[in-house]
Amino acid sequence: MLVTGTDTEVGKTVVTAAITAAAQAAGLRVAVVKPGQTGTAGGEPGDVDAVNRLAAPLTGRTLASYPDPLAPLAAARVADLPPLELYTAVDAVRDETDKHDLVLVEGAGGLLVPMGLRPSGEPWTMADLAVSLGAPAVVVARAGLGTLNHTALTLEALDRRAVPAGVVIGAWPATPELVHWTNLTDLVPNLLGAVPDGAGAMDPGVFRRSAPGWLTPALHGVLDDWRTWAEESS
Repeated sequence: MLVTGTDTEVGKTVVTAAITAAAQAAGLRVAVVKPGQTGTAGGEPGDVDAVNRLAAPLTGRTLASYPDPLAPLAAARVADLPPLELYTAVDAVRDETDKHDLVLVEGAGGLLVPMGLRPSGEPWTMADLAVSLGAPAVVVARAGLGTLNHTALTLEALDRRAVPAGVVIGAWPATPELVHWTNLTDLVPNLLGAVPDGAGAMDPGVFRRSAPGWLTPALHGVLDDWRTWAEESS
């Protein structure tokens, strides 16, 4: 399963951790793979480190790291480092699939960000990886203004490639406004979860116990009634 987003900084890493925690609470063996990590020049923890801290998956792997905070292919070019080849990523994910019940592949930025190169020298994206793997996708979206257009565009791009997809709101605000509620109403037909804003700063134990309540059964959670959830969240 691929975790992509409508944009950068929408909460993909925390959503990946939440799905990991919910799946492991359901008894699944989970691996998390990050094909391309960028912005590592300062030595800060990467996204897999954050998922490890919050959810402790059975396996966490980063396939390629680049120092500059750019799209992975651009970051490889600027740093004069080898770009990640598509089938290297495909083989790495398939290898983990043989050993785990669920493999989550977290992208970088949005769905069509250039991740690396094909053997032909053409760029590849997370959409291409989903097609190559025959994997479904989770689209992480913002809660606020603008999200309906960005989410619809991302879902349309996946649908055109015959990639099944659902949506998770990456940071549901503690005090929702009218725009958040109206967006929720429009997203519900595709909605698989909503993670509270600030969840990434939770104590890991609290995060793991709470995560199933943020996700529907399609993502191994227990959230089965959006109306009840909305009443409890208001």
